Amino acid sequence: MKTYFTILIIALQLGACNAQPSSATLNKEEVSKKTDQRVKEYIDSGIFSGVVLVAEKGKPIYHKAFGLADRENHIPNTVNTLFDIGSMNKTFTSIVVKQLIAEGKLKYSDKLVDYVDGFEDPMVAKVTVEHLLSHESGFRDYHSMDYFDLPREERSLHKIVERLKKEQLMFPPGEENEYSNAGYVLLGAIIENASGKSYFDNVKQRIIEPLGLKNTYVENLDRFKNRVAYGYFYSPLGVLEKNSTMQDLPNPDGGFLSTTTDILKFYRAYYYDDILLDEKMKSQDPFFQWIRELPKGKAPSMAGGFEGFNTAFYQVLSDDRSIIVFANMDEPVAEHLALGILQITRGEEPDHPKLPAIQNVRKAFEEKGVEFIKQNFEGLTTNYHPADPKEWIINSLGYAYLHGKEDVDSAIKLFKLNTELFPDTGNCWDSYGEALLEKGNKKEALKAYKKALKINPNIPSAKKAVKKLEGK
Repeated sequence: MKTYFTILIIALQLGACNAQPSSATLNKEEVSKKTDQRVKEYIDSGIFSGVVLVAEKGKPIYHKAFGLADRENHIPNTVNTLFDIGSMNKTFTSIVVKQLIAEGKLKYSDKLVDYVDGFEDPMVAKVTVEHLLSHESGFRDYHSMDYFDLPREERSLHKIVERLKKEQLMFPPGEENEYSNAGYVLLGAIIENASGKSYFDNVKQRIIEPLGLKNTYVENLDRFKNRVAYGYFYSPLGVLEKNSTMQDLPNPDGGFLSTTTDILKFYRAYYYDDILLDEKMKSQDPFFQWIRELPKGKAPSMAGGFEGFNTAFYQVLSDDRSIIVFANMDEPVAEHLALGILQITRGEEPDHPKLPAIQNVRKAFEEKGVEFIKQNFEGLTTNYHPADPKEWIINSLGYAYLHGKEDVDSAIKLFKLNTELFPDTGNCWDSYGEALLEKGNKKEALKAYKKALKINPNIPSAKKAVKKLEGK
């Protein structure tokens, strides 16, 4: 069986000490003081509000809330505020799959089409449960902008599955690895067909109820409007906005509501107990084999996030020390802050907070121009989610100037820069062509669109533009 990771897993290498402090030597008062200072830096930078929890053997030694859950109504975050946990859902989903495997109701080698049929791409017949778990299925992300324009009832598990049946795979199953939210939605459908129960009933009966997670909710979330944190993020142009359109329905890939206390209980049970997965299953599982070989003091992480929300959990397995940060601001702030707190518990000095990558690039563009960005791009974009392609940064900023500011000249400069930084990415040339066309430079726009299609022949907007420009 190939090694797979149920969500973003990181063996922390940053600032590792030769000898890590044990639980017995942790100066809790000093940790609390330095954590307060570190959180204040993030708040003063305008990039954090949320909840921070540090625990030893499941007992909190630091648990505080900061900022506002609802800025319009001035409702503060509390330690009991409900946050969207994002892709932490995937751990729940993977546990249910593994429980069904242990019960003989599923196998890693089972084919997706044995449980869900009707896919148009014949390659889907080769997709297995293992491929879906390991992000090797070839299904692309379904979170396109037109998806968020759909009515809420069209964004349910079953409706997403129907949309995925029309998709073409990006690569043959098992031959590449590409993070896939779609894969976990499909696992939810497999769970339903293998168990004879809804995905949500499986999660409640197999995980939430046995663990006594009294503040974790997986469906009918509108009833918690007065308890939930709303997400806020800076637009590419630096304006703080409320996430009113991209917060999604709960599904097997994301969207549950929970508290830091419940997530602490959940992941400690996942790592240390046999309530969710017994020892036999863990001993055969590549992830648990991997974490058991980690050196003392190292901490795997779990994370989730999207525009306006970010959650992070770091567990020092050898010391049973937990660091959790929930943020109702843009990723990857929770991951960076949590990592900094982990370094504090090790007696190390963490890095100071940095603005999100797109804000750094915008400021550099306005103050120093594209050549400065070109020469300093990596340094400007360190605060960016590692799973996201970096060409998205300038592309998003370019469209903000093109449509938000209606500044086509600035958009052209940015899109051109993106083609220089990422010359082998078709989408960069497609965006450049769009801005050139908006300016009226049809000749250069056609060149850019053709370059996009040479790299990737399946870009619909480029194909449509070329056809129109050539009068076909």
